[in-house]
Amino acid sequence: MCRLKFFFLIFVAGLWGSGINTAHAQSSKDANGGVKKEVQAKPVAKPAASNASQKKNSDKRNAAAKPVDPPLAPQELSIAERVHVGHLPCELGASVRMTADAQTPGYFDLQGKGYKYRMRPVATSTGAIRLEDEKAGAVWLQLANKSMLMDQKNGRRLADECAHPDQVAVANDMKINPPPALIDVSNLLTSAQR
Repeated sequence: MCRLKFFFLIFVAGLWGSGINTAHAQSSKDANGGVKKEVQAKPVAKPAASNASQKKNSDKRNAAAKPVDPPLAPQELSIAERVHVGHLPCELGASVRMTADAQTPGYFDLQGKGYKYRMRPVATSTGAIRLEDEKAGAVWLQLANKSMLMDQKNGRRLADECAHPDQVAVANDMKINPPPALIDVSNLLTSAQR
């Protein structure tokens, strides 16, 4: 056991000695023959930019990241006033959230499960309220009794039967007092019988 301790101490001393030799080998001699250790220069830190210039640069990056929305025509702004905002439940347990942009009047953010769109109003000949995200190909149609979200690029509906409380009231009224049919076949039958 004593021998094992002795060999261990010699081993540790050898390692310690090799560390000293390595350090000595890295030193160099000066003109007088003395040992001179090399000193490594510390990297010079770059001067920090002022807070004002940093903020200015971050504002530029943020402005470049968010595209500027073109202003809307008066007709489009009048359409935007009639858009239902808030949490709208849809069929099959889905829902969407329509939020008006306070910074840019007439623009809306529409988001649901797995999607988010930047919508703007578009004039229609039918009187339906239509919002579009041209870049993403999304279209929001708001009728008197329901709303729906369509993905034009893929040709499918993302959300259907979405309803604001005002639309629910209209839908219930339509059940009690149905609107007249577009083509009234009862008049055609009576005139053919004459």
